[in-house]
Formats: sequence, C-alpha cells, structure tokens
Amino acid sequence: MVSYSVLELINSHSHESADPMSLDPFLRPIMEPIGDISEPQSLDSVALGFMCGLEIHQQLATRKLHSRMPSDLYEIKLDEIPDDWNRSIRRLRASEGEAGATDVAARFEQRRNRTFEYVQPPNAGLIELDEAPPRDHDSEAVDVVLTMAALMEANPIPRLQAMRKTVVDGSNTSGFQRTTIVATGGEIEVDSAKIGVDLISLEEDSARKLDTRLSDDGETVVYNLDRLGMPLVEVATSPDVRSPEHAKNTAIALGRILRDTRRVRRGLGSIRQDLNVSIACGDRVEIKGCQDLDWIPRIIRLEMARQLHFYRLANQLRKNASLPPLPPNRDFDSSPVENRVALSASKRIPMEIIDLSDTLSSCESQKVSNAVEHGSSILAVRLPGFSGFLGSRSFDNQGAQLPRLGRELSSAAKLAGVAGIFHSDELPAYGISDSDVTTARENLELMENDAFVLCVAPFWQAELALESVVNRARQAYHRITKEVRNVAIKKGKPEDGTTTALRPLPGGARMYPETDIPVLEITKGRWEAILGQLPLTSEERTIRLSALEISENQKEAILNGELDDLLIEGIEGPLQLQARSWASALLDHGSDKPKSLAVAVHLIEVGKMTRDGLEKLILDSNEGELEAIIQWMTSEAESRGLVPADTSSIQLAVEEVIEERGEYVRDKGMAAIGPLMGIVMGKLGGAADGKIVSEILKQNINEIVNR
Repeated sequence: MVSYSVLELINSHSHESADPMSLDPFLRPIMEPIGDISEPQSLDSVALGFMCGLEIHQQLATRKLHSRMPSDLYEIKLDEIPDDWNRSIRRLRASEGEAGATDVAARFEQRRNRTFEYVQPPNAGLIELDEAPPRDHDSEAVDVVLTMAALMEANPIPRLQAMRKTVVDGSNTSGFQRTTIVATGGEIEVDSAKIGVDLISLEEDSARKLDTRLSDDGETVVYNLDRLGMPLVEVATSPDVRSPEHAKNTAIALGRILRDTRRVRRGLGSIRQDLNVSIACGDRVEIKGCQDLDWIPRIIRLEMARQLHFYRLANQLRKNASLPPLPPNRDFDSSPVENRVALSASKRIPMEIIDLSDTLSSCESQKVSNAVEHGSSILAVRLPGFSGFLGSRSFDNQGAQLPRLGRELSSAAKLAGVAGIFHSDELPAYGISDSDVTTARENLELMENDAFVLCVAPFWQAELALESVVNRARQAYHRITKEVRNVAIKKGKPEDGTTTALRPLPGGARMYPETDIPVLEITKGRWEAILGQLPLTSEERTIRLSALEISENQKEAILNGELDDLLIEGIEGPLQLQARSWASALLDHGSDKPKSLAVAVHLIEVGKMTRDGLEKLILDSNEGELEAIIQWMTSEAESRGLVPADTSSIQLAVEEVIEERGEYVRDKGMAAIGPLMGIVMGKLGGAADGKIVSEILKQNINEIVNR
C-alpha cells in the first residue's frame, strides 16, 4: 500500500515537463496523469495505465438455442405488423438471486416503471413467451461454439451448466437471459501480442425493440420476439489490449476466427463488440454499440479523456470542500476516506426535490409552458458549490463533445424516460430567460457558487429523474462510476464517438443456475471429433485460391461471399468446371441452387445449352442428385429451343442480316456489331452462344470494312 506521503513526494516533481515514459513503469500509474482532453488522440495509453478487453457477440446460423424455432428475422416496422400476430403485455420486477442479493442493475430498471408489449412473429412460440419450459441446448449450436473454442486454443468445460443472467429491461420475456460457459483459457495473437480469451459462452439473443411510447403513467416498450432465443457466441478477452488501435485489430481478428467456421450469420447487427475500458485514474466502463470497427480507437480515446476529466473534476470538488484528494491510481483508494467523502457529499447535496410549477408557470419557454399545460410538473434540485462545474457544450479538436458533468446529469435523468433537463450553467437558453433564472435561484435560496437543475415531466417521472441527477452529482466527488454506456447514435451511425450512460455495471448477484435445462456433458470423443475436422482458416483459404486462374478481384469476392468451398467443389468434382467461368457464375447468380448452377455451367461449356438458358432453367430446377439434374436440364434445353445453333447456322444468319442492312454496316463500320447482335440472335431464336455470334459478326463486318 502506497501512502499519501509517497504520492505527494512523487507528485512534487514537475510532471508538466517530465516525459512519463522516462519514469519507472511502476511509477507511471501513480504519478499525476498528464494529457489534454481536447486532444484525445494525443493521450498516452501506457502513461495513463490504459486497460482494455473486448466482448464479441456473434449470432450463429443455426436454429434457436432452446426452442429449435427458425432463426429468422422479420424486417418490418411497427405499423406493418400483420393483424394475426399475437401481442402480450408484461411488467417485470427484480428478484433476489441464489445468494439472496438483488442485482444493482435490476433494481435500477425496476424503478423505471415500464410496461412491455411483445409482438409474436411465426418463429416465436410458448418458449419465447416464457409460457413453456426451454428445451436442452441445440446440438448444432454447441458444436459450432466448440469449434470456435478449438480455433482459439481454449479448453472446453466438461459439463455445461446453463445459467440465468438477470435482465429486466424487457428484452427477455422471462426477465433473464440463458447463458452457458463452453470454454475458458484460450489465446489468440494480434500484432505479435498474445490476447487471452477468458470465456467463450453460448447464450440467447434478446428481443428487438420496435418502439417506445410515453404516457402519464410511464413508458410502454414494444419488442419483436423474432430474434429472442437466437444463439449467440460471446467471446470475452483478458484486458491484454495494448492501445485503442490494438483493440480494433483484435476485434477484426476475433471476427475473422468466428467467420472461419462458416456457421455464423452475416449482415448488419449480426456481430456486436463491447469494450471494457479503464485508465488508472478512472475505473472499468463497459461500452456497447461499437458495430463499426473503424470507430473503436476514437471511442476508446474519448472514454480515456472522459475518465481523465472526471478524475480532475473530483479532485477540484474535493479541494473546494477541504476533502482528501483521490490518488492517481484506483488501486490505492482508501475505503475509510471514500466513506468520509460520500458522507460529506450526501450532506452537501441533499436529496431535496422542490416543486417550482407555480413559480415558473409563466415561464417564457414555449416548451416548458406547453408541458405544464398538459399536466407536467417543474421540479428542481439544488447543487451547492457546483456553479461553473456543470459546463456548457464545447468540442475537442476533432469535433467531438468534450466531457462535462452537465451532460452526465442529463444522461442519468434520461434513464427515467424524460427528454432531458435544464441546468444553471447553460441558462438562460431554450426560452428560459434571465428573469426565470433569477426567480428559480431566489426560490431555491441559492448562494452565488451554487447550481441547480430543472426537470419538466409528469411528477413521478421528474422526481425519479432528479433522484438520478442528485446521485450522479454526489458521484462527481468520487472516481468515475462503474457503468454500462452506449455509443451516442445519430441517424444510425455514431454521432461523434462519445457515449451516454445506460445502466449500472451488473454485479455478481446477476447470475444463478438454470434448473429447467439438464447439464450437458462434453465427452472426450465429441471434443476429439471437433479437433479432427476444424475448418480452414482465412489464410489457408487464400492460399488455396492463389493457385487458380481467376482474377484477384474474383478471389477477393469469392472469399468475402464464402463461396470458395463451392468453387473448389465445382472445379475438382465430377463436372470438372473451368475456374474462371464457374467463379463468374457463382458471383453473378449466388449459391441458392449450387448443383443446378453447376450443371448449367457444365452444359454451356460442352455446348449443350445456350447462355440465355442458364437463368431460365435454374429458376425451374429442383436441387437433387447431379445426374437427375443433368438429364432434366438437357431435356428442357432441347424442348425449349435453348440448344446452341451450329456455327454454319450462325454464319448463315449473320450473312442474311448484313445483306439486309448493308448500307448501315458500311456507314457504321465496326460500331454496327452491337445493334446487329440482337437481330441475329432473334433470327436464331435465342439458340446461339452470344460470344460466338459476336465473333462471327466481327469477322464478317471486318471483311466489309477492309475491302
């Protein structure tokens, strides 16, 4: 334990001019942190004691985990929901876990007084509605996650015990998410650095939010149950990430490994990255909503700046209140000191909510007056000593909002469902005049250095919001709070890389055993079978394609579309397809009917079907045995007139067309080829290879031009 005297000795040096990298590594995290929050890209990760781990959530391309329903998504809006889809109304409450404790995040959610409406699509049954017990683990999903564990050199858990993870935001009808730890102790290498893989879990995905409706009694949140129960793999790394840029590369590497199984869903929203970030003078914060990998370094650096800002703010508030300073490293926090500060903060900022509805009823703000007319109240709280510390909107050198306490207070209030708050550091504004501010200050009996916060909402909601504001203001005297935060989104994309509070960081009381699902034993034979049939890695697939005579663009597109296995099968299989033509066919027509597509390409190559017949016959074909498809497609090509004409027939048709349009050919020269192509093909009834027709046309017109 380092005493305050040692810290004072270290901090007595001129750190403004010192290079933190020149200090002993042990001293870096306990020196006073250096860095300009207006230039987050310049913050030194090592000097600030940066720590980061990732949690990757990837949807699997299998049936739902505990109901076996299809994992289909119905991309419909609220007003497009069919009338025959059932709807259910629920309210949830927090309950004690196995240890007799109620999770802090669950308690917070319960106070939000929300009602949940669930829309039931065709792939949601009684299990999704929590009206029937779950089935055991889907075997295919378990094998996929075991394969991922093997690719990350992790050790499987011999007996898989499903657990219930408390979730009371309404996204799970049961009030919990089922999750099962499958493997531990893995490792991957990223940029020559080892990244530990602590946990690999198999869990259910949550329902999708469709809408939120406000009323005087609270919120009603509408969820679609199509995604609920879809299997997810969660990969949680050790805090071995070295820098914000290393975090991005780690996310890329993990995503590539998961895709190597070829058993994961693709597309927007199918993979989600959470970041666990801290610096020595801050604490662990979990950031959700990092779907765009390119934003990860920026999001992390802005969180580092935020934690640095609130460490400095806490010490300024403590200094003004003659309280002991925070150490530069959370490892040296003293419980007695923090308890003393918490008691002082509670006394300084009383939980006293004052109704100013009558006092400010004539407020010039149209927004406020309209809300009051519709039954809302104007409630306020005092923040003694906070004048000038709440801040107003300003930006860093890259256009992101600088951290400020006022925004944190607003974020805390919004969790109660209110649109926002007004605080004295940004007033007069929003239609609230100088005289309104003076009236509020007089009625609240504020001193010059005191601040205040107003909330306009239904009484119960404004009261809950201001309770959150007071708690967050008291927290400003301490190190940054542990919490879950969301990336601020605007028009579907990160607004500027900043985050807002979502809920408290869950505690240990969140998890307890699931008694409805039997323990699943992972036998030695099953694990050995997984190890014996591991999929090719991305590098191995790239090497395999490098030997083929196809373009680099085709190789890249084939790999991105996960079509390389079909490509190799068509080339090396019984049809012996040409690499370039088969690659083009796969990229142009996809893989919905791979056998029919392969047969069509084969018949074109051997001259038994025209290129025009490809799409027509594939559309009508049925996937089955290869020989049966060949027989059917050959017969259909003949009966529909899709068999190529011989070259003599093509030559005759070309000569007839040129003779009919001789003047046009002599006038246009080689430019006549395109317009005449369609005429020749029409004469042949489509029964000709366009490439051959073009070559014969070119030869004949060339002879005329060169006479």
